[in-house]
Amino acid sequence: MKIVIALFSIVVLFSCASNSSKKTKPLFEILTEQNNGGASIQFYEILSEEKEISMLLNDDNLKRKVKPEDVKTANFIILNLGEKNSSGYSVKVENIQETENQIILTVKEIKPKAGEPVTNVMSNPYTIVKINSKKEIVIK
Repeated sequence: MKIVIALFSIVVLFSCASNSSKKTKPLFEILTEQNNGGASIQFYEILSEEKEISMLLNDDNLKRKVKPEDVKTANFIILNLGEKNSSGYSVKVENIQETENQIILTVKEIKPKAGEPVTNVMSNPYTIVKINSKKEIVIK
């Protein structure tokens, strides 16, 4: 009787393991959106090489979100708005579209709304996006 129970348990364990499936990664992930801490000039940069991605691995906010092996399967984009004269600015991914050969990323600069309270302190907003693809990236 014990042998039958043991065999049944083994069959159940192996049948459960064979039914598990891998999770599909989303096309993109927003790793961080910060209102301050970016560069003083506006730029959008695509990071695709190991030496470029290594700087993300050293960032305290990102090192838990970026792995060294990501260089083989992902690209990263830095969306930096540059220096702004007040708070209330940000940069967002408005749309992302995958074609046969490209990833097309539409970016939108968010400005403070009229009448919205802001502080008159300089800010440097930026966003870092992980694209789970090595296709060519076009930023609009």
